[in-house]
Amino acid sequence: MDFHLDRSSPLPLGVQLRGLIEYAITFGALKAGEKLPSVRAMAGMAGVAPMTVAQVYSELKEAELVFSKPGSGTFIADAKQSLPSGMPDSGLLYQRIDDLLECGIGMGHTVQELGQLVIGRFNDRQRNFSQKRVFLVGNFIASARDYAASVAETLGNRALVEATTVTDLKSDELLRRRAAAADLLLTFAHRRREVSQLLPGARVMNINLIPSENTRRALASLDPLTRVLVVSIFPEFTALMSEGVKRFAPHVDHITVIQRDDPSLAAQLPQADTVVYATGAEELAAGLKPGQQAFEYRHVPDTGDIQRVVLPLLQRDFGNALDSKEFNGN
Repeated sequence: MDFHLDRSSPLPLGVQLRGLIEYAITFGALKAGEKLPSVRAMAGMAGVAPMTVAQVYSELKEAELVFSKPGSGTFIADAKQSLPSGMPDSGLLYQRIDDLLECGIGMGHTVQELGQLVIGRFNDRQRNFSQKRVFLVGNFIASARDYAASVAETLGNRALVEATTVTDLKSDELLRRRAAAADLLLTFAHRRREVSQLLPGARVMNINLIPSENTRRALASLDPLTRVLVVSIFPEFTALMSEGVKRFAPHVDHITVIQRDDPSLAAQLPQADTVVYATGAEELAAGLKPGQQAFEYRHVPDTGDIQRVVLPLLQRDFGNALDSKEFNGN
C-alpha cells in the first residue's frame, strides 16, 4: 500500500505513519501475517528518518498490532494473538467423544440417534448458561450501535452486545465501570491502545471492518462520467478511503478526495455530482443542491473475523463455565 504522508498537516509525521498503519489494519488493507517494509525501506517510502519508523514500529508492537521475527522482519499480528493463551487441548475432547461413541454403540444406538441426543443435551445446557457481556467501542454512537447489532447477529444468543464510544467512556465513570466488568471489549486497531488505557486490565480485542454491501453496490453503480467528491474525517483514513472508492468504482475517472475540515470543502461541494462521505459526516448530505446525490462510505464488522476469532473465544468460555458447573455439582 501507499504510505504517503501529508507534510502540510500539523500532525507529526510519526503520528501520521502510525495512524496510517493502524487504519490499514482496521480496514483490511494490511492483513494478519503480512510483512511490513523494513525500517530503512519504510523510511524511504514515507520520507522520514529511520529512527521515526523504528519508534512507530515499537509503539505498534507495544499495542500488539505487529510482532517481530528475529532476522525476518515485522509482521501484522492476528487479532486472536491479543487473547489469553492456553486454548483447551482438543485431545481431551476427542477422548470424551470416543467414550460417548463406545457407550452409545454398546447400547445399540445409531449415529442419528446419538447425534440427536448430543444436540438435545447441548441445547439444554446452553439455555442454563448466562450470556456473555460484550461492549463494542466505536468512534460515533450511531455507527457503533449498527456495528454492535451486526456483531450480535453473528454471535446469536451467546452474548449481549452493547455499543459505546471512546468519548463516552472518557466522560462517564459509571459506563467505564460497566465496560470494565464486561467479558470482552471489541474495538478497532487504531482505538485499541486508547481503550486499553481507559480500562486497564480489561480484555480488549480489535476487529476488522470491511465496506458494506450497500457501499460497494453504490460505488459500482456510479455513472462513469460523474464527478465524485470523497470527504474523509480522519487524516489517517483519507488515503485508505480513496483507495476503497477507486477499488469499487474503477470506471470513474473524476474522483477528488478531501478532508471535512479543509477550508476549500465549501467551494468544492457544489461542483460535485456525487458526494461520498465518511461515517460521522452525515450533515454534508443535507446541504447539497438538487440533482446532487450523496451516500455514506459505511463499514461493517467483518463477519468472518467475528466467526473466526470472537465466536470461538465465547464458545471456549461457555465450555469452561459448563465444566465449572459440573465440578460444583450444578
